[in-house]
Amino acid sequence: MKFVGVDLGWQSQPSGFCLLTLQGDRLTLDTLTRYEHHGEILATIGAIAGPALIAVDAPTLIPNATGMRLPDRLAHRHFGKYQAGAYPANQSLPFAARTVAFGQALESQGFAHAPALIPQQPGRYQIEVFPHPATITLFGLPRILRYKKGRLADRAAELTRYRTYLQTVLPTLVPPCSLPELPPIPATGAALKNLEDRLDSLLCAYIGAHWWYWGTARNLVLGDREQGYIVVPAPSGSKLFGPAQPS
Repeated sequence: MKFVGVDLGWQSQPSGFCLLTLQGDRLTLDTLTRYEHHGEILATIGAIAGPALIAVDAPTLIPNATGMRLPDRLAHRHFGKYQAGAYPANQSLPFAARTVAFGQALESQGFAHAPALIPQQPGRYQIEVFPHPATITLFGLPRILRYKKGRLADRAAELTRYRTYLQTVLPTLVPPCSLPELPPIPATGAALKNLEDRLDSLLCAYIGAHWWYWGTARNLVLGDREQGYIVVPAPSGSKLFGPAQPS
């Protein structure tokens, strides 16, 4: 079983891409890169034969014309206090057509949306994920890592922490992910953004593997197929944050 993480460029095209392969009971890193265009990602995914799960950090289901999706509201409810609420998505926003089209292209390649699945059953699936809440649940953080905005030195320091958590925590989880030495933290803004995209795609791929391995036993599903959904790891059990659906 293969697991692809895509940190999709919403406004522009550059996107992080990661491929993990489950070998026995352990995940190994096959690819960690960045593509300039969505078409390159889809072509690479299209060449993957057999069972695979694609985990995309982007709203690929946007049924609402205005306002906020159900999964975005739920992300704010459960993770707002950690500063990990989701960016609201609706059909009127400039990125909407692009991100939805990406999910539709995956569907045309046989990757069905999987807000519900039978754990460890091979197939071709896609899910929407969001790295920020996953850093809270997997790394036990009190708030998000601020590597996306701010002064370059501060971003570099936070990205260093992120890299360290990935390197040290993912191998200890179930399923474990064996990682080589991840790329060093660069000194320029453009290179920092490039690495940020790649590291986010790595976490996306791991979220996908965690969902496939455990299902709802150790993951939250914020939303549903009709209204949109986000899968978030919850290693201590889905009751950790209360019900994932609105009351």
